[in-house]
Amino acid sequence: MLKARRWKWIGFLGIGCVLWGHPVPQTVSEHNVVVYQEAGRYAAWPANHGIWSWGNEILVGFQSGYFQRHTPDLHPIDHVRPAEDLLARSLDGGETWTTEKHPDLLPPEGTKEAGIPIEGGGKPDMDCPGGINFSKPGFILTARMSDADAGSSRFYYSMDRGRNWKGPYKLPNFGQKGTAARTDYLVNGKHDLTLLLAASKATGKEGRVMVVETKDGAKTWHLVSFIGPEPAGRDYAIMPSTVRLSPTSVVTAIRHAHWIEIWRSDDNLKTWHYVNTPVPETGKGNPPSMIRLRDGRMVITYGIRVPPYEIRARLSRDEGQTWGPEIVLRTGAANWDIGYTRTVQRADGKIVTIYYWDESADKDGYIAAVIWDPRE
Repeated sequence: MLKARRWKWIGFLGIGCVLWGHPVPQTVSEHNVVVYQEAGRYAAWPANHGIWSWGNEILVGFQSGYFQRHTPDLHPIDHVRPAEDLLARSLDGGETWTTEKHPDLLPPEGTKEAGIPIEGGGKPDMDCPGGINFSKPGFILTARMSDADAGSSRFYYSMDRGRNWKGPYKLPNFGQKGTAARTDYLVNGKHDLTLLLAASKATGKEGRVMVVETKDGAKTWHLVSFIGPEPAGRDYAIMPSTVRLSPTSVVTAIRHAHWIEIWRSDDNLKTWHYVNTPVPETGKGNPPSMIRLRDGRMVITYGIRVPPYEIRARLSRDEGQTWGPEIVLRTGAANWDIGYTRTVQRADGKIVTIYYWDESADKDGYIAAVIWDPRE
């Protein structure tokens, strides 16, 4: 059963009452499935790559490297042998998955991401000729980075649901010391797309969320706005997850050093105001995944990197102004190295949340999915 934080139950023969006068939340069911697992490999970070869905067809990206144990505060991935960028596809709403490797998504030789070498052999970064039709039904885009601190960014796109890809195409630095793009974008029209990514801080460290857009199918890009002030000290604001509410209103959830904030724009991403902090403590930091359900509610999912190490969610009925109690989707990982959720809603209304997970400190991690019912 999914567990809601801050609720206390007593019951007998299925009849429950609640302490402290809180209303009884309806129980919801969930189950976990393996998306990708391979002996000797360390698989992680679906939030860096992106997720896309078309009814019961779901596509998600992630990285798979060689497992190598380091000190407990480091990811157990080999920093010498190259990792792979992979995709996993489900045609049955996340119940079963097949892994895909696309040569067109290989970066140039010598590419590193956050210090990890990536299997190369792909084309060098190119200038995009523009004219991409973002409104075609099969269009998707994935944005990638070379380094979290003062690096550069690129993107690839597909017109057939990720079966064939074009790129890599350069993203400008927009006058910043560097950029670190993950996949968070809004399609506004045929040649009109908004991308949210992180810019380096004045120190060259990551980062601060900025909004950029193209009006000519990705030939040229320009800076629209920054979200919030530049974080001070060791804090950072990165990895946004954005939902459009109307032609002018947008909300985004942003990862900070150990918490998650919600920001909102009501003038089509030109200016922003802080809304709230739905997740005040994530431990070592973990990115949000926020979507709007078909009934109008919003859901945010995230990993908690402090004991008992969990994947959690919260629901909102008022466009993120307030949030319901925390829902525990999975609990009891071996250590902090989990999370990076990506979430979609499938055809029957259930939610599919992808994340990475570690059941043993001495065993390779893997990509998993929890399928759960948000109905109350």
